[in-house]
Amino acid sequence: MKTSPKIKKAASLPPAKPAESKAGSNYMEVVFSIARRIPKGRATSYGAIAEAAGIRLTPRMVGWAMNAAGRAKPPVPAHRVVNSKGELSGRSFFATPTLMQELLEQEGVTVKNDRIADFERVFWDPAGKPGKAAVKPAALKVRSKKATAVQPAKAAPAKQKAAKSPQRKKPR
Repeated sequence: MKTSPKIKKAASLPPAKPAESKAGSNYMEVVFSIARRIPKGRATSYGAIAEAAGIRLTPRMVGWAMNAAGRAKPPVPAHRVVNSKGELSGRSFFATPTLMQELLEQEGVTVKNDRIADFERVFWDPAGKPGKAAVKPAALKVRSKKATAVQPAKAAPAKQKAAKSPQRKKPR
């Protein structure tokens, strides 16, 4: 009967340690630490937290972290994190369908039709200085302007072609 040879362990190398992020052992701790800094009466977006984290995060990953925030110690004010339009997109993950809105309203935030009224005023930029009023990032505003600017440009050439084609047929 054959036996396998014994493998010698390398005694000179120290045991490997897992890599840690700047605020904890996983990305959720980074997200939670940013969310805990959101002042009462203010709100921020999943994308703003992802950008401020300084690690490769997507807004969707921040959403998953907020979904797990109910079990975090110390507590995380997940009700202050909304989508980039100010909509209460995470409301279905709270104990009741209206709890997210109720918590925001207790802090003085006005919510209408599951959306924060005057979100640009309420928005808190986690990348900015804590405690200071921040304006919604220009990148978020530019996206909406680009979207509206592109739509009329696409519609205009179709109208011009329709107008030009009858003119071309007449001279023939």
